[in-house]
Amino acid sequence: MDMKQHCVKLSVQPSRGLVDEKFTVLVQNLLPGFQLTIHALHQCEDGHSWEAFAHYTADATSIVNVSQDPSLGGTYSGVEPMGLLWSLRPVPGSKTGLRWRKMNVQTPMGVTISVYQGHQTEGFLDQVLLASVVVERWYMAPGVRRVPITEGRLTATLFLPSGPGPFPGLLDLWGGGGKLVEYRAALLASHGIASLALDYLTAKITRETGKMVDNDYFETAYRVLEQHPQILGSRIAMLGLSFGAAVTLRMAVYSQVVKLRCAVCISGSHVQPIDGPVEQIIALFKKNIDKIQLDKDNQSILRDTLLPIPTDPSLKVDMREMMERAGNSHLLTVLSYKNTGHLIEPPFTPFVRASSFRTVTNPPLTMMALWGGELVAHSLAQEDAWRKTLVFLRENLYGGMKPGA
Repeated sequence: MDMKQHCVKLSVQPSRGLVDEKFTVLVQNLLPGFQLTIHALHQCEDGHSWEAFAHYTADATSIVNVSQDPSLGGTYSGVEPMGLLWSLRPVPGSKTGLRWRKMNVQTPMGVTISVYQGHQTEGFLDQVLLASVVVERWYMAPGVRRVPITEGRLTATLFLPSGPGPFPGLLDLWGGGGKLVEYRAALLASHGIASLALDYLTAKITRETGKMVDNDYFETAYRVLEQHPQILGSRIAMLGLSFGAAVTLRMAVYSQVVKLRCAVCISGSHVQPIDGPVEQIIALFKKNIDKIQLDKDNQSILRDTLLPIPTDPSLKVDMREMMERAGNSHLLTVLSYKNTGHLIEPPFTPFVRASSFRTVTNPPLTMMALWGGELVAHSLAQEDAWRKTLVFLRENLYGGMKPGA
């Protein structure tokens, strides 16, 4: 039967929520055994469009519930409640090397979810549209405040949770691509942790002086959190991804100013010069540039550049072993996920196996970086790691709090 004249009902609940909040996609008023495609379309702020789609067959109740029913094909298969988000990919014809990033956290990620007749794979604009809804996913919860910070010549943004506080604080560092990236800090503030997103590789002070920031730049950022009237100065954490993880470990160990309650390090290296500035870490990575390998698609494999692995077994460093030897294994929690790539981000962030990457070295190097990972495994790891990170932060930043703590 042609469904053009049939009133198909599509609902997504909640239609407005945080990006790490699951939603339920329900298609009703179908005919038993009817084949359909559910399609998700998102236009990024850079103008590029991303899509995901899945094939379903209505059951005997004439309903398709994405949270319960298996996708029979498309950009993902099986029962995947949030597959329409994490399997988003650039639409056919897009330029290569795209990576999904949310740059303006004061606006939502808008996703149009539509239902089409039959099992479609392309040309959706030319297909029969049966129903469509727009959903909003936010990084900033209602009441979260965004405060640009320039104190101490910082390039940073502070996100304060809703309410008077005081709140625990967190210094949020991204990786070697530089720039001020705010969406993780905004989401952490939405979960009750005042978070300062910091640009430390391409910051204004670096552009003006032509020099990399010193350790005192991070100490200044720490003091901004420590001295803020709505932040608990004794309960501050750092979170770093990739290069940011190396900086986080350095400041936690060697700084006389930064006194962290806890630290979270994602896909980083702890093999680095002892007690030196950022410039020395970059110099170490530059020494390994000639080790870059290319895969069959001419994509750079950055493993040997980001995480140098000595050929002499006696020189290999394992953080778990280091902590055990020091009697501090109880202070270390390690999460490891099979078939997961380098870019572990908040839940349901579209998976990108490779993207264009420009280094901050002098001279800069532009490459197609292979981040690795497999779609489903990586996406499930992002969800699990985020939940456990929030639990870890809450336990260490909020645990045992007393009035006035």
